[in-house]
Amino acid sequence: MSSADIHYPETEDEVARLVAAAFAAKNPLEIRGGGTKAGLGGPSQSASAISMTKLTGITNYDPSELVMAARAGTPLAEIEVALAANNQMLTFEPMDYRPLLGVTGEPTIGGVFAGNISGPRRLSAGAARDNLLGVRFVNGSGEVVKSGGRVMKNVTGLDLVKLMAGSWGTLGVLCEVIFKVLPMPETSVTVVVSGLNDAEAAEAMAAALMMSVEVSGAAHLPESVVAKVAGGRLKGGPATVLRLEGLTDSVEVRTERLATEMGRRGEVTVLDAAQTHELWGDIRDVAPFADGTSKPIWRVSVAPQAGHQLVAALRLKTGVDAFYDWQGGLVWLRMEADAEADLVRQYIKALGGGHATLVRADAATRSSVPVFEPQPKALEALSRRIKHQFDPQGVLNPGRMAATI
Repeated sequence: MSSADIHYPETEDEVARLVAAAFAAKNPLEIRGGGTKAGLGGPSQSASAISMTKLTGITNYDPSELVMAARAGTPLAEIEVALAANNQMLTFEPMDYRPLLGVTGEPTIGGVFAGNISGPRRLSAGAARDNLLGVRFVNGSGEVVKSGGRVMKNVTGLDLVKLMAGSWGTLGVLCEVIFKVLPMPETSVTVVVSGLNDAEAAEAMAAALMMSVEVSGAAHLPESVVAKVAGGRLKGGPATVLRLEGLTDSVEVRTERLATEMGRRGEVTVLDAAQTHELWGDIRDVAPFADGTSKPIWRVSVAPQAGHQLVAALRLKTGVDAFYDWQGGLVWLRMEADAEADLVRQYIKALGGGHATLVRADAATRSSVPVFEPQPKALEALSRRIKHQFDPQGVLNPGRMAATI
């Protein structure tokens, strides 16, 4: 695709005109934010693209209301700077895919919500979609649609808002998003339990989440990945890490309670706020697998107690490395050779269900393997009907989420 085939609208009306022209000509369009997740999903099937990088700016922000509105192309970094100036944050701590995918560019706030990009705090604060209050977008016919509002109690059309989050630009071109923010915690620490195997770690994380200590992050790092996070400062051997956040006095009391309980399971150390920030940034951005290769990487969501069982079963059949977030319910898998899509999904089904997304692979693999979890027939039929209602000519990001949708 040449630079002449990429359009850079600066207003919502320009977006609508471009999509309306594509609708009339049945011309497929690739919808881009900052391009940092272009390698996630099926390869582009479009000869032209819309880049949202010039549709920028925070349009409304009242820190006292804990709500912000911004145009979709606004860099995520700009959002975070504005929030930090008021000691506020995005609670769902969106992942930065650039290290893992080996790309450049700037993540945009529209791209974050289009992909429902959610990090370790999803465990306690919900996903990106749970923090999305309203959207303005252009559907596949070139019509501007508004749904939701700036104040949670006045929101209408909330299901439509949630539908847009995680649709990866296949239902509409996000132009503006309205979302919740929250105050930053005064401090944070991480309780590290050393020496647990995967099954023991799953039990320990479950026990920690059952305590009234408000764990905001729970992950397990097997020995193979420990040296690749937090600057290699964690002790050797596997590490189960539990994050606590909030007011300093409260965190101190909760840390003592959690450390005492976890001390019955293994050796315990405590990381300070700076070390905690570095560690969880590495977990969020999958630093252990940001290795500059194209080895296939799966993002697998299963029941927390099933994660380690999945990894153990796969290791009997193929080369795989893994670590766990979300109390074990999110498993990051790096395959040593082939993607093994059928095997991964077969074992997920046998363990009670879940879904697997092929986050990284070469273009040939992404063309031949369903990147997103195949849907049951009834749900697939519903998805097709929704897609047709929003994008009747199929011009928006065709093939991104499924070969024929």
